[in-house]
Amino acid sequence: MNFLSHFYFDRNTDNCYFILGTVLPDLLKNADKTIIIHPEKLSHPNKDIEVIIHGWKKHLEVDRYFHSSEFFLYHSHQLKKLLLPAIEGSPVKPFFLGHIALELILDNLLLTSHEITTTGFYDHLEGCKKEIVHEFLTFSGLTDTDVFFKFYEDFKRSRYLNSYSETKEIAYALKRICMRVWKDPFTPENEAKMNGVLMGYRESILNDFISIFDEIEGKLAVI
Repeated sequence: MNFLSHFYFDRNTDNCYFILGTVLPDLLKNADKTIIIHPEKLSHPNKDIEVIIHGWKKHLEVDRYFHSSEFFLYHSHQLKKLLLPAIEGSPVKPFFLGHIALELILDNLLLTSHEITTTGFYDHLEGCKKEIVHEFLTFSGLTDTDVFFKFYEDFKRSRYLNSYSETKEIAYALKRICMRVWKDPFTPENEAKMNGVLMGYRESILNDFISIFDEIEGKLAVI
């Protein structure tokens, strides 16, 4: 799941460090895909850092349930098939595209259905002290935090996730993600065709997309 879908499960919490923990795995991956840490195996005497660790564990649980769900397996496969003709000539792997496209569509639907707000999400991130985040990262084994904080500060400042509420921007967001792996992933023609597929698929799951969130919440409740 993407940033805002992870936020959905703890949208009513008042602890910014827990929210940060639930999205830190993806923030780190976006900052530098070579960063690998495993804080879920650790504990720390500082309560704020321990809360980040608990949020990190929540992220792993949510992703585990999501990626093994029938919802994900079915819809990512359907999107892959529908997007395949739209990306003719592209180096992007169709499975990767179907996976990421579904996650972006879910973020868009949460925003446009008013289940969450980006303001609530960013306010939590702004509430976290840099020294606590730095201590968490170094404790977890990350020796050089500069690359992460450069990305993180820009991520907060740009508020890029606001664009996810614009359905027509989903294809552009998908392109940006693919550009981390492929230099020139799509032609303008690819993008136009992808946009049509994504907008249509969004409409097709509009009335029942929340079912996957309900399903995961039910599983989390029995942990």
